[in-house]
Formats: sequence, structure tokens, C-alpha cells
Amino acid sequence: MQTKRKNAAQTIEPVEEKSRNGKREAILRAAAHVFARSGYFNAKVSDVARKAGVADGTVYLYFKNKDDLLTSIFSWAMGEFISSAKSEMVEIADPREKLRRFASLHFSMLERERDIAIVFQIELRQSTKFMEQFSTTYLAQYLQMLREIIEEGQRRGVFRKRLNSKVVAKFLFGALDEMATNWVLSHNNHSLTAMVEPVLDIFLNGVSGANV
Repeated sequence: MQTKRKNAAQTIEPVEEKSRNGKREAILRAAAHVFARSGYFNAKVSDVARKAGVADGTVYLYFKNKDDLLTSIFSWAMGEFISSAKSEMVEIADPREKLRRFASLHFSMLERERDIAIVFQIELRQSTKFMEQFSTTYLAQYLQMLREIIEEGQRRGVFRKRLNSKVVAKFLFGALDEMATNWVLSHNNHSLTAMVEPVLDIFLNGVSGANV
């Protein structure tokens, strides 16, 4: 009998945890939608609750306040991206192709999740508290992944060894970030993922002609 009860408990806990995580994600997606449409400063927690289909108090069971919602959107989405990127990088040997795939994943995530793209590129930048924590959050992991790819390429002789991998990683992130911001502000007038090759071509091959 004790064994049956134990097994039942083991079955219930994951289900409850899955339900909790599902509700948390639903609230985050609702918050991204509200912040993207109304702007972070104009949005209210009650608007988020209404969009998520929950009571106002339910939001506070998962998040401290509106600011916590904003930073949690970043942490959640970046966590998903980093997990996916790490999984896919294992399957690729060429450091140049790793960078292409990394950039493609970055752009495809934003293109697929427009509300989150707006929050990332516009709303988060208006939060002083977030900007102070910017380099110590998942962004640090993002940049570290880029550094590791670049350093792997340097060891293989694909990239110049004298380059500072930290600077190179920030350089590529800056290019990708600027293209993403331009895409958000252009209101989908062009494909973001179509910009992967132009950006990586300049990054990997430079702008000088072959005979210059």
C-alpha cells in the first residue's frame, strides 16, 4: 500500500509542476503582448491578468510586481534560446556554420515571437533597473557562447588568433541586435531571418574587395 501511495505522489508532483509552469508561461506571454501593445509604462498588471485569463492576485503568486514581469520575460525567453542553441551547436563542427546557426536561431526566435521581440528591442531598454543588470543576466551566457565559438575557430585557424574574442562576440551581438531593432521598427516590412547571410558575410569576410 505504501508503495502505491508513493508512486501516486510521484505521478502527481510532475503534473502539478507542469501545470504551474504552464500558467507562469501563459502569464509571461500575456505580459509580453500587453507590454508590446500598450508600452511597459502604460500597462497595468490587471491588463496582464485579463489577457492571461486569471485573477489579478494570481499574477502576484508568480511575480512580485510589473518590473519582475518585465525582467522575467527576458530571462524566460533567453533561457529557452540558450537551451536550444546549446543543443544545436553540438551537431555542428565548423565554427563559421555555428555562428550562422546561432544568428539564425536568434532572428527566427524574434520573428516567430513578435511581442517578445518588441519587449526585447524596445521596452526592456527603457528600464533603468534592467539595464543595470543587463550584463549579469542571461546575456552574459549568450555572449559567452559566442566567445566559445570564436575561440574554437581561433584554435582551428579559421579566425585570426590575435583578435580579442570578447570584443568580437560583442561586435557580432551588436550587429544582430541593431538588425533586430530595425526590423521591429519597420513593422515587418522585410524578413529578419533573410538578414542572417548579409550580416554573417560582412562579419566573416569583411568589406574589402579581393584586390584591395
